Amino acid sequence: MSDTWVAGQARTAPGTAPGPGTGDAGVGSTSGVADDPAGPGTGTGPGSGPLPVRPLVAASWRRSARARVNQDGAARVELAEDELAAYRDGHPLAAAMPVIRELMGAYATDGEHLLAVCDAAGRMLWVEGHPTTLRKARGMNFVAGARWSEAAAGTNAPGTALAVDRPVQVVAAEHFRHPVRAWTCAAAPVHDPRSGRVLGAVDITGGSRLAHPHSLGFVQAVARAAESQLALLGPAPEPGRLRLSALGRDEAVLSVGGRRVRLSRRHSEILVVLAHRPEGVGGEELLTLLYEDASVTPVTLRAELSRLRALLGPDVLRSRPYRLAGAVDADFATVDRRLASGAVAAAAGDYAGPLLPASLAPGVVRLRERLADRLRAALVDRGDPGLLADWAYSTWGEDDVTVWRALCAAVPAAQLPPVRARLDSLEAELSAGATLLQPPGPHTRG
Repeated sequence: MSDTWVAGQARTAPGTAPGPGTGDAGVGSTSGVADDPAGPGTGTGPGSGPLPVRPLVAASWRRSARARVNQDGAARVELAEDELAAYRDGHPLAAAMPVIRELMGAYATDGEHLLAVCDAAGRMLWVEGHPTTLRKARGMNFVAGARWSEAAAGTNAPGTALAVDRPVQVVAAEHFRHPVRAWTCAAAPVHDPRSGRVLGAVDITGGSRLAHPHSLGFVQAVARAAESQLALLGPAPEPGRLRLSALGRDEAVLSVGGRRVRLSRRHSEILVVLAHRPEGVGGEELLTLLYEDASVTPVTLRAELSRLRALLGPDVLRSRPYRLAGAVDADFATVDRRLASGAVAAAAGDYAGPLLPASLAPGVVRLRERLADRLRAALVDRGDPGLLADWAYSTWGEDDVTVWRALCAAVPAAQLPPVRARLDSLEAELSAGATLLQPPGPHTRG
């Protein structure tokens, strides 16, 4: 599919969308977007010829279209004031807000911009800044308590930054929704400094004066400062204790001896299996848990283990049987324990995504499916619309018909139409797929 396809077309050329500020979109704008295309294909803008779109934006538009985001809609406010106050007071990013305000507050107010901070599900926790700009932003529900994840609100800086887990700038007509195209925003994800889990994102939103590469560097620096503040405030790690983060990432991160080590995919699979089996695993069994190809020899596994031992140190990985020395705090094990104790909301909050989602290792696949199935069942049983929406609007839950059905039954009537539309679309796709898979009947040509 061409990167010039635009699922959400601009009605004006980039750089000409009117914003709260003055002037054109400036540096960082796309060189063009498609003008009213009927569907996938090469876009053409006002004038003549196809106009290219940044690959980041084109990919985001595709995801937004697939999620059936209404281009003329507005973000939904999901947290009322009383719920919002309690939720953000207990959120990890609350501890970083003094630093975020110190770095961004005056800049936002003086420049007639907004500073915003959202959680990992894209729900705005704080939206602050110039009073006039705040008033204008309310017209598109860019307010605290509203969900601005990409799957719910289309291409936008905080939502897309969370979707791709890196800093993102979205300029004017690059936004998927028409009402948002008067704005420019830049956002960067904020991670837990110990586990590496995404906690949310910081964002600067305003007019065309923000359409500059410096805006992106600015929010990235603020995000790093927030992470540093959280690291200073958090408890010191126990000496010798291992922390393994493998949810929602293809390459796990291991914190050991004051170091954070990014692991290869195979080493990630080895550590996940060993963290799940603290008593240790014999060589032959470990081979079957890691390799779907039965022709792989023990020599290959020993070579991988040797490289892993050299990376981590001889005191971390032991043999006969293969096991990890000392206690291991694994994020997937934490979710499992919380589910076992009935703490469904806490488990959902810690679930950063499927366990090593790209892994085909049999042992990892079983763990991944078991954990996802348990959490999904607990969410459906709980019937909490907020928790169900977090799953349904995530990258791993956008096609989960079971959860969308539960969400459809749980949301208030005012929020039902977009949920019902998404569920109808998923069920139609399932029905079409089932029809294609049916064998030809006795009077049907194959």
